[in-house]
Amino acid sequence: MATLRVPEIIPSPTQDSERLRKAFEGLGTDEKGIIWILGHRNASQRKKIRDTYQQLYNESLIDRLHSELSGDFRNAVILWTYDPPERDAKLANAALKTKNKGINQLQVIIEIACASSPDHLMAVRQAYCSLFECSLEEDITLNISSLPLRKLLVGLVSSYRYDREVVDLNLADSEAAKLHEAIQMKHLDHDHVVWILGIRNFFQLRETFECYKQKFRNSIDQDIKSCGNGDLESMLRVIIWCISFPEKHFAEVIRAAIVGLGTDEDSLTRAIVTRAEIDMMKIRGEYFNMNNTSLDNAVIGDTSGDYKDFLMTLLGARI
Repeated sequence: MATLRVPEIIPSPTQDSERLRKAFEGLGTDEKGIIWILGHRNASQRKKIRDTYQQLYNESLIDRLHSELSGDFRNAVILWTYDPPERDAKLANAALKTKNKGINQLQVIIEIACASSPDHLMAVRQAYCSLFECSLEEDITLNISSLPLRKLLVGLVSSYRYDREVVDLNLADSEAAKLHEAIQMKHLDHDHVVWILGIRNFFQLRETFECYKQKFRNSIDQDIKSCGNGDLESMLRVIIWCISFPEKHFAEVIRAAIVGLGTDEDSLTRAIVTRAEIDMMKIRGEYFNMNNTSLDNAVIGDTSGDYKDFLMTLLGARI
């Protein structure tokens, strides 16, 4: 499901570090060399490179990349080079510190909580505490003024879901009814809603959503949409999509980043960097189904230079 291409035989972390050092030295930076090395290494391999580079040259690889590169290319390479929990903690913090926070900014927190494994969410929370000297929950409380949004986000990030395929059909039926009642009453931040979405395992929730559709004839996200177009409704629909169809959610994130007069490079980068090792092959298929054009062509048509080459490398292209 991943699009990342890792060679069957890879150099040692020392060799990769030496080649990166060589790419930094001289009159100009060898961007192609950086793409070739970092763009073909998985998370554990990149961590070994970071650690080895620090040991060899007594400097941070991240800091050196920051000084050598620029623009969207730099942002993408650095996000990719971070350890995934640290990367996501930084993305969540940046979203929370944005002055005019809307669903486009806050959905990264939903992605971490609802489109990642429980172990990854726990690792992100630990990284957040180490990096920012407070918990993710505390920062949500401090930086989200809307009580319903705050309540929902804290509920999502503070739980630890069971990570096995265990489904109780009777529970799905009863909790579908509870969700329907809350939606009909437009009490979208009801404790039942927050509790069910926050603690149930993803397999259980998918069964609950399917039960909802069978019992009440509409999908749960359709009924939520009928309640209005506010931030709470939008956030709940993103939650439903991230739990039910994460590949569709990220295909839509990429489409929204590309369509229109300008490109939302931050969202485009986030979607590709965070999913290239997980399910980007599925996202590519969903993108084609939704837009009748290939994701690769869309990225090529909307980006340029080293930034384009790096994203395409993560998408599995041979640059």
